[in-house]
Amino acid sequence: MTAVGAEDAAPAPPSARTALVTGAGRGLGRALAVGLAGAGLRVAVLGRSAQSLDDVVAELGGEAVAVVADVRDYDAVQLAVAEAERGLDAGIDLLVNNAGVIESTEVPVWQADPQEWWDVVETDLRGPFHCVRAVVPGMIARGGGRVIDLNSGAGALDREIYSAYCAAKAGLFRITGNLHLAGFSRGLRAFEISPGVVRTDMTASMAMHRGRTDWTPVERLVELVVAVAAGRLDQWSGRFLRAGLDDPEVLSGVDPGPRGRLLGVLPYGPDDPLT
Repeated sequence: MTAVGAEDAAPAPPSARTALVTGAGRGLGRALAVGLAGAGLRVAVLGRSAQSLDDVVAELGGEAVAVVADVRDYDAVQLAVAEAERGLDAGIDLLVNNAGVIESTEVPVWQADPQEWWDVVETDLRGPFHCVRAVVPGMIARGGGRVIDLNSGAGALDREIYSAYCAAKAGLFRITGNLHLAGFSRGLRAFEISPGVVRTDMTASMAMHRGRTDWTPVERLVELVVAVAAGRLDQWSGRFLRAGLDDPEVLSGVDPGPRGRLLGVLPYGPDDPLT
């Protein structure tokens, strides 16, 4: 998936020193902000609730920067990114697109509430685009950086339920792929990371997880994100990783090959002209 000649066109970006984490007031975003700060990064946390973000900043000893915005509002995201970079006194090296929602009911697409369906797509797909649009030009101007999109296997498989969430996550694969192909020679690296099934307010509310006991430890997600921030998994740029199954130490020594962990159309057999 790497553009032709891109490997020689630009060096890999250095280890991230600063990060912006969206949806960071609670759940996965909060855990990632804490983990990245613990790894030595200066962190900006973005979300809709100023109180929740202030609590995260307090947890980090006041070292983090809190900025309030709804990722669906591009103007608000632009202002928040500028405020974050002022607070960090530096550009953003790592963008973690974590903010996301899911439908409140498990129904097929023809029974979905139209407004809720669109609200999910706006948050889970348009939101990451807004953040990429606001952050990545600065990264490119400074010689590169890294983007992590929190994704899901739901974006790669058909399901009978959660059609908006699945559609948004499938679209997110294409944003990450575009970032990789267009940005690799400019020092940009982009990653899809699934957190697995971590126990959060969102997953606990989903009927499909009622009675689940085998939750993915959030620490496994933090390990993957910290490894990406340090540049240890750059050969996986443009690819899909899954917390709880993928070990950063193992991945660091693996070549994913030309098609490994990419979203695509599978051939029906060896005679399929798609091959």
